Amino acid sequence: MNEVLFFGSNRFTILIKNKPKKITKPIQFKFENENENENEKQIKQISSGNYSTIFLFENGKAIEYSRYSFQNPQKIQIKNIQKVISGGRNEAILTIEGNVFAKGKDVNPNSPFQIIKISSLIEDINDRIIQDVACGWQSIYLLTSNQNAYGIGSNQLGQLGFDSETLYQTQKPILMMKNVSKIFSGNFSLHVFLLNSNQEFFAAANNQYGQLGLGESIKETKIQKLTKIENIPKGKIIDIKCGDYHSIMLIEDENLKRKLYSCGNNQYNGLGKDEDENTYEFTEIKSSLFENDNIIDFSVSYEHSLILTSNSKLIGFGSNLFGELGTGDTNYQSIPIQIELPKLRFNENISNYHVFCGYSKSFLYYSPSFSNLEEDLIKLFRRKEFCDISFKTENGEIIEAHKLILKYRLNQNQNEIEKLKEIISKKSIKESNQIFEMIYSNNSKINPILYSEIKEIINSNEKIEETMKRIYLNENENEKDFIIERKEKKYKFPKLILIMRSELYRGMFLSVTEDKSNKVTDYSELSNKSFQIFEYWIYSNQIKDEIQITQEIIDEIQFGIDYFQLNQTNPNLFDLLINKFNN
Repeated sequence: MNEVLFFGSNRFTILIKNKPKKITKPIQFKFENENENENEKQIKQISSGNYSTIFLFENGKAIEYSRYSFQNPQKIQIKNIQKVISGGRNEAILTIEGNVFAKGKDVNPNSPFQIIKISSLIEDINDRIIQDVACGWQSIYLLTSNQNAYGIGSNQLGQLGFDSETLYQTQKPILMMKNVSKIFSGNFSLHVFLLNSNQEFFAAANNQYGQLGLGESIKETKIQKLTKIENIPKGKIIDIKCGDYHSIMLIEDENLKRKLYSCGNNQYNGLGKDEDENTYEFTEIKSSLFENDNIIDFSVSYEHSLILTSNSKLIGFGSNLFGELGTGDTNYQSIPIQIELPKLRFNENISNYHVFCGYSKSFLYYSPSFSNLEEDLIKLFRRKEFCDISFKTENGEIIEAHKLILKYRLNQNQNEIEKLKEIISKKSIKESNQIFEMIYSNNSKINPILYSEIKEIINSNEKIEETMKRIYLNENENEKDFIIERKEKKYKFPKLILIMRSELYRGMFLSVTEDKSNKVTDYSELSNKSFQIFEYWIYSNQIKDEIQITQEIIDEIQFGIDYFQLNQTNPNLFDLLINKFNN
């Protein structure tokens, strides 16, 4: 099920043999021996840096095309990979277990090609489980499960949030900030952004051209401490991508419309605006090409950017020296321009395509986003706006959770909730967060000592899938507060579960959270049996054994596959149906 389009530089790191050094129009990229090894698996992510391009597959394996591998891809000898980043001078690999491995000139200058486990170098042993990783030109950033941000590598311009005269470089992660929800940087950037749990936005490092968005009143070229940005565009920050001397931010406004804003240097037209001056604040990128479209994905590299819209448009602007904009020439584009694409194999599922801009090269690839139920629950726990029960820590700090989930995770017993409150009252906010993450995920590895204190009150032997199915089978009207009416039959869902399983407001259940009547009448094309399959799959990622799968059901669900674009689902429903039918 792979589809990858490639265009741009094909020199140094040669991705396609017997092709020009400059590929100026998108062409199909195929792996060698695609039908003979693990490369046949679904692509999860692509990352391309200065020295290598890495392809990560859904099976947790990855291969690397490097300048030093003589045009042949090499398998990365690390298991259960969740995320890869090929940066300017370093590479980072995040595993499902929360470990981060890295190599490069800044994290290990004496042996830059040796892979080391940098997460184990964090001094606080309770802070060594990593949930996300980002990479700049000379630095790597780690976000722990306790929502603490660490940095390793160069601090020459203050990339780690410290004065460079005090700390020029470090080969072990150092704490940058606590209570961080996201870290943003770029494979070719010398600056970094951090978003904290209060939705406050901070930046540090290179600000030579205003790429931190701090405003014209702050024109220092080096911001050597994390500085709060006050003038952020109104809306929810979805993502930020950093180029060499510029930054682009994706904001979702109150009407759920996604807009792009840029700041910094525009020498190579990286801001998407037809002007020569630097921009010191984030200002909107406007174009008739995407003003009526939803932005599905975007990517930023050294000096070029790509945007993918809901109307199947691929749009680019910026540097085009090697054809990385795919326009058929090497002319720079100061304003967004639409790129002509060959016919896509999975065009009807355009929301499952992604774009990635590497060093003078670009990719468009098909990659449905899958996660497991534990990951979904953890993401739900961190969304405080949906919480409905509060706990106090030993210092009087408030930590919130979800009553419905706790009911089923704590043996369906109110007394257990009271016991949990007593335990939390004697813990720090950090320990309390760990306790709730263990309850939501059943992962005792987060902190085995704390787990021993709570294992008596939770369903520690029950898989998350079993918890979800118990919620599904419960007929309590108060818990199933959202109704889908179809063909004289009502389907009841806890709204909390739909929020969790539909990527928190995205996709097919957008109307679920916005429609106060709690009803939606879509899905009329699907039969009741097909909808029952879908309903059960939401909760368990499985198909009921007693349901007979026929070719008619497969055809029907394939016809209505757009209804099943839930981002937080694993495995793919259609694949499950095919496998069950064939067996």
